[in-house]
Amino acid sequence: MIVNPEMPTTDAFGRGTYDAATLANGDEQRKPLLVGLTGGIGCGKTTVAHMFQQLDVPCFVADEQAAKYFDDAFFLSQLRVLFGNKALSPNGKADKRAIANIVFNDHEKLLALNALVHPRVMKEFRDWALQQTKPYVIIESAILYEYGLDAEIDKVICVYLEQEERLRRLELRDHVAREALLDRMRNQLPAEEKMDRADYVILNYEGSLLRRQVKHINQLLTQQA
Repeated sequence: MIVNPEMPTTDAFGRGTYDAATLANGDEQRKPLLVGLTGGIGCGKTTVAHMFQQLDVPCFVADEQAAKYFDDAFFLSQLRVLFGNKALSPNGKADKRAIANIVFNDHEKLLALNALVHPRVMKEFRDWALQQTKPYVIIESAILYEYGLDAEIDKVICVYLEQEERLRRLELRDHVAREALLDRMRNQLPAEEKMDRADYVILNYEGSLLRRQVKHINQLLTQQA
């Protein structure tokens, strides 16, 4: 659903079904609504996540959590098995640039790396979500649909921006060649498919009243939780 902040929706939305977590005293702990925030590379997910945080919505950033694993000894041993010593720098730490070059040119290696990372990310997200007291929480992930992470999510928000504008912004921001950016985009579902599958769509183009869209979705999700 593309949100028009000027026209409040009258659709009826169902809540997610949860297994109640039982506390030591026998009381049941209510889980927050789990919301995914996704979209293609360069669409503005991080900006949107910051806007939700400014509305006091807890946000869990999958990439930031995954980045911590590269300092973990056990994870480094798994990288060595998967990629060999070329995944490590001379000081024994993960060589993230080398790993990125490998996985963006070898889809099977990318799948294998994500199989190491994302189950762990989702477990830590679930544990983190149980500690939150707000009506709903957000996990920001570019590949929510690609790896079936949406199966554990109640609602999904997609940030949409057409590809040409995403390329223009990324070229200016990251100083990366267009072909390299297109290769990265090919490893994700088309932005239009993500938009079609999402419960809510935020349009992130010039003059799109981004903050107003975020506030409106926050209102809707708070009512549902």
